[in-house]
Amino acid sequence: MPLVTTPAIVLSTLRYSETSKIVRLATRSHGVQSAIAKGALRPRSRFGAALQLFSDGLAHLMLKEHRELHLLTAFDVTHVRIGLAERLDRYAAASSLAEVMLRFAPPDPHPESFDLLRDALDLLEQVEDDRVEATALRLLWALVSSLGFTPALDECVRDGTPLDPAGPLAFSTRDGGALCAACARGQGTTTLPTEARADLARLLDLDAELPALDPRHAAAHRRLLARFIRFHLGEGAALPALDFWERRPWTAA
Repeated sequence: MPLVTTPAIVLSTLRYSETSKIVRLATRSHGVQSAIAKGALRPRSRFGAALQLFSDGLAHLMLKEHRELHLLTAFDVTHVRIGLAERLDRYAAASSLAEVMLRFAPPDPHPESFDLLRDALDLLEQVEDDRVEATALRLLWALVSSLGFTPALDECVRDGTPLDPAGPLAFSTRDGGALCAACARGQGTTTLPTEARADLARLLDLDAELPALDPRHAAAHRRLLARFIRFHLGEGAALPALDFWERRPWTAA
């Protein structure tokens, strides 16, 4: 059992016994891994309060070959993101990012998605209150794209026909992006009006200015993204964090 040390983010924790926890970690060097933290619930545990959800640190893991559950011997915490718990919209967005990473990232090294998740959680903790919604949409699209599911908007995903850069757009969740008029005929696509198309393009471009989304348009973008994730990554899996973020029940009157 080799001992490895790798940057890691706590994605979830589960009580395992009276004294131990099972933690799911996004690691930079070994993908998403599960490990048991023995004694983590004891009053004088060497883990202390390190294993908080969304915390960053250096994980010391004893990797067991051909096993899905490893041993976490220590977690040297470097950042506890307490700011994510201050508002439900921040926490819900962070939980959705963690859920996507937890369920769909490979158990192999994928530094790009790890770095993106780390930076996304940092940004969600710091961004202005009125920009949390659009920021969360951008970050979730970015994580989905880093895992290999970037939606196409500039050309038809079926036949490669270049699309007019202006005007409404036929978007097919099943096909993974935009369709030309010929391919969209009779396919049950979602029509993105001109403004919604431009907003989606800005959300997908990490260097573009964030769009200003009123509640109705923000809800439409959440539905589109959630459908895309469920179809291309979900494979029937329950996604409670994504469902909660999409519905935003805390805003109900």
